[in-house]
Amino acid sequence: MTEIHLLKRMAHALMSGQNRAAKDDYRPHWHLAPNVGLMNDPNGFIHHQGRYHLFYQWNPFACAHGAKFWGHWSSADLLHWRHEPVALVPAESYETHGCYSGSAVDDNGVITLIYTGNVKYDDGSRTANQCLARANDDGEYEKLGPVLTLPAGYTGHVRDPKVWRHDGNWYMVLAAQDLEKQGKVLLYRSADLRQWHQVGEIAGSRLGGLGDFGYMWECPDLFGLDDKDVLICCPQGLAAEGERYLNTFQAGYFLGTLNYQTGCYQHQDFNELDLGFEFYAPQTTQSEDGRRLLYGWMGIPDQDELLQPTVANGWIHTMTCPRELSLQDGLLYQRPARELQQLRQNASEWRGAAADAPRLAVGSAELQIAPQGAFNITFADALTLDWDGERLTLSRRNLRTGEAEHRYWRGALQQLQILCDSSSIEVFINDGQAVMSSRYFPSGEPVAVLSGVGQLMLRHWLLDACVIE
Repeated sequence: MTEIHLLKRMAHALMSGQNRAAKDDYRPHWHLAPNVGLMNDPNGFIHHQGRYHLFYQWNPFACAHGAKFWGHWSSADLLHWRHEPVALVPAESYETHGCYSGSAVDDNGVITLIYTGNVKYDDGSRTANQCLARANDDGEYEKLGPVLTLPAGYTGHVRDPKVWRHDGNWYMVLAAQDLEKQGKVLLYRSADLRQWHQVGEIAGSRLGGLGDFGYMWECPDLFGLDDKDVLICCPQGLAAEGERYLNTFQAGYFLGTLNYQTGCYQHQDFNELDLGFEFYAPQTTQSEDGRRLLYGWMGIPDQDELLQPTVANGWIHTMTCPRELSLQDGLLYQRPARELQQLRQNASEWRGAAADAPRLAVGSAELQIAPQGAFNITFADALTLDWDGERLTLSRRNLRTGEAEHRYWRGALQQLQILCDSSSIEVFINDGQAVMSSRYFPSGEPVAVLSGVGQLMLRHWLLDACVIE
């Protein structure tokens, strides 16, 4: 299709569907979500000339994974957002089946996007092109076309470039699948963003001390934090191991040291980034004051996602809250970005036995809990969080089977910070040591009911809505 035809269809989808979507009781108050259609990976997250820019994978035509556009929001403070012109439309021959995920850089003062042009053929095969687009004076993006075609030795599953600058050169990590169907992360180097040279495979299945570890590693992101090089990635094809790897696909990280010249990346074990039901494809950037910030997609591909009730109102999925990353005790800690504290209002505190706690509004709220002993929280009769003194269990009913499903964390629990929205919850454990993020869809009043014999110190705020213009 031509770009103008796709834009006409997009405009029709927005005009015919956004009023219905906006009236959905499950629309978030302060998380980012698409006006219509399906949203998934955060893309091109960057701070540039006083504003954050967050692009996102978007199918405006349906709640399905069709040909992806790049939508675009910007914000000065992570709270007040505005819609920017749609950045990428899959209209060219090198991106016929979607402008897939990628990143953004500041190239001599101009935001430049690096993304995957996805092409599928009638025989079921596919190829991938890594492409550039540059911002113009009107805030639109002019495509420069492919700068890297499919590398030899890999299937058509090569995508999701994340680019950054280091010691005068540009570097790219790229998700790939080799001809033996093993997931890899490739490292490339360039002087000008146009001519790219492969440094090597820095990580992947059957590398770095790993055995078989997934058939595809999506959405890599590599950055320095303190004295470590952190590699975030999403290995697909990991079998569940006890209480680990329980989602269809996983998102996690390695801590290590990268030799930029040889491509040797010596890393520690893989750790999941989020232990909840929905978290995938995270991407980071650096704030103006030097913090490493992360957004994730609060969804999992192919995990009953199209059974979510918002589909009936023409939209699906949200982003996570923005998170600050830090290293502590050999782990990557995640905390809600400090800007979110500006949403707090109507503060209250309470102490006592969990069973005596008041009912708490959680339609848009924050809870902080310091527990001593076992307790349970039920959120709107739709989701429960249970601490038995050794294990924290998050539970809900599966949308497909109706059976109970669970996610777990074990450790010494000192503190919980729980961020609630109309259809999501993000549980930060021990000031960011671990996180459990999940969607849920209450049918009743959005209140939390506590029970148990444990003593609690409880703080509660209502959260104001974010502004999206």
